[in-house]
Amino acid sequence: MVFCARDKDDGLAGQMTTTGGKGVAAEQGWAAKGLVVAGLGGGAGKSVVAVGLAAAFAGQGRQVVPFKKGPDYIDAGWLALAAGYPCYNLDPFLMSPEALHRSFRTHVYGRELVIIEGNRGLYDGVDAEGTFSTAELAKTLGLPVLLVVDCTKTTRTMAALVLGCQRFDPEVKIGGVILNRVGTARHEAIVRQAVEHYTGIPVLGAMPRSKEDAFPQRHLGITPCPEHAGAEAAVQVLADKATRYLDLAGIETMMAPCASAPETRPSELAGAEKSVRIGILKDAAFQFYYAENLEALSRCGAQLVEINALTAPELPRLDGLYIGGGFPETSARELSANVSFRTALKKAAEAGLPIYAECGGLIYLGESMVLAGEDFPLVGLFPVRFGLMKKPQAHGYTVLVSEGENPYYPEGTEIKGHEFRYSRVEEWTGEVAELALRMERGVGFAGGRDGLVFKNVLALYTHIHALGMTSWAPALVGKAREYRAQV
Repeated sequence: MVFCARDKDDGLAGQMTTTGGKGVAAEQGWAAKGLVVAGLGGGAGKSVVAVGLAAAFAGQGRQVVPFKKGPDYIDAGWLALAAGYPCYNLDPFLMSPEALHRSFRTHVYGRELVIIEGNRGLYDGVDAEGTFSTAELAKTLGLPVLLVVDCTKTTRTMAALVLGCQRFDPEVKIGGVILNRVGTARHEAIVRQAVEHYTGIPVLGAMPRSKEDAFPQRHLGITPCPEHAGAEAAVQVLADKATRYLDLAGIETMMAPCASAPETRPSELAGAEKSVRIGILKDAAFQFYYAENLEALSRCGAQLVEINALTAPELPRLDGLYIGGGFPETSARELSANVSFRTALKKAAEAGLPIYAECGGLIYLGESMVLAGEDFPLVGLFPVRFGLMKKPQAHGYTVLVSEGENPYYPEGTEIKGHEFRYSRVEEWTGEVAELALRMERGVGFAGGRDGLVFKNVLALYTHIHALGMTSWAPALVGKAREYRAQV
C-alpha cells in the first residue's frame, strides 16, 4: 500500500503569502466568516448570486474562498474564476463527516470570506428526510443561509414561501433574502415589504429580470469556463451587478465565523517527493477535475503534467494518465483529427501505462462517437461506439462494488461517486460479465455494471471524489511507480 504525505501547500493553489504558518488574513487578525447561498430550487439564481458575490468581494481585494455543495464541476469552475482562488466541493454523500470538516477547516484557514453555493432547493436531499441537503450542510458548518428566490410573476406569495422555509426547520438560520428576476421598482417594493413584514428576514438585494442568461446555457446547463471565450467578461458583469444590486455590507454582516483551525497548518504540511509523472488531459474536451483529486495525486508524489488532447502531437513521457470527464462531443472533430495523439495514447495503454478514465475519458478511449449521423473515430482501446441523446441517460449518485480484477480497486471495495451524462452505448462487442464493478446505485455502463479494464486501464462512467475514495490516489500513483520501475 502506498501512503501519501500531505502536499507542502496542501494543494492550496493561489494561497496568499505565508509567514510562520499564518496567512495574511490570520496575521491581520481576520477570522474567516461565511455563508451558504441557497435557493428554493434549481434555476432560482444561486449561481448568479454566488459568483457575483465572490467576484465583487474579490474585486475589493478581499480573500475569498469558494465552495460548491454537491457533485459539480461547472459551477465550481465559475466560482474559482470569480474568486481568483480554487473552489472546493463539500459533498456529505461522497465524504465522511470527518473528511468534510477537515477539508473545510483546512481550506478556509488564512482566508477572509467564505462563500458556499448550495445545490437544488434548500431542503432537497436524497430522500424525504432531506438527508445530505444544503440545509443540513449549513447546520453542520454553523453558517447562515442567504436565500435566493425567483420572483417571476409573484409578489406577496413569495413571503409565504420564505416563511415556510424559515419555519420548516428552525435550526436553519436564514440570515437574508435575495430577490431575483424582479420586474419593476413597484414589484420589488411589494415583495420586499411582504418578505420583511411576515418573516423579519432582511432583503439584502434585488436582481432585475434580464432577457439574457448571465451564463451561456447548454444541454448540461451552464457552459463551462474553458469553453466560454468571454468567461472573464461574464464574471465581471456579475460582479458589477452584485455591487449595484446587492447590499454587500449587509451580506457581510450576516456572515458567521467559520471553524478555520486545521489540524495541521499549511506551512507544516510535508509533501512526498515527486517521483512519478502523471498526465492530466486538460482542454476544452476534458475539464472535469476536482481540485481535491489533483491535490491528492500530488500529495502522493505525482508531478502533474497537463496535456491538450486537441493539439498535442503525442504523449510526453509519463508514468500514468488521468482522463477526467468533460464534453468530448463538443470537440469530437478536433479529438478525432488528432490521429497522432490518439495513436500514441493507444500504444501507451497497450504497453501497460496506468490510465484512469472517467465518463468523457471513457468515451475517448472507445472506438468512436456518433454525432448527427457522423462517426468520429477515437482512441479505439475499447470496442464501443457511443452516441449522444437529447435527454439525460444517467444522473445522480452512484454506489459500486468491485467484483472483477482491475488495477485500482481490490475486490469488495465499495466505491461512491456520481454520474451525469447524455451519452449512451450504441454498440459494444464486449460482455457484461467482463465489467469489473457492480452497480448498487446508478446506471453504469451496461447491465447494471461499470468499469472496462485493459491491462492497467480502468475506464468507467462514475466520477469519484478523492476525499471520499481515499484509496484512489495512492492506487494510481502506486501503479505509476510500478510502471516506471519496469520501463
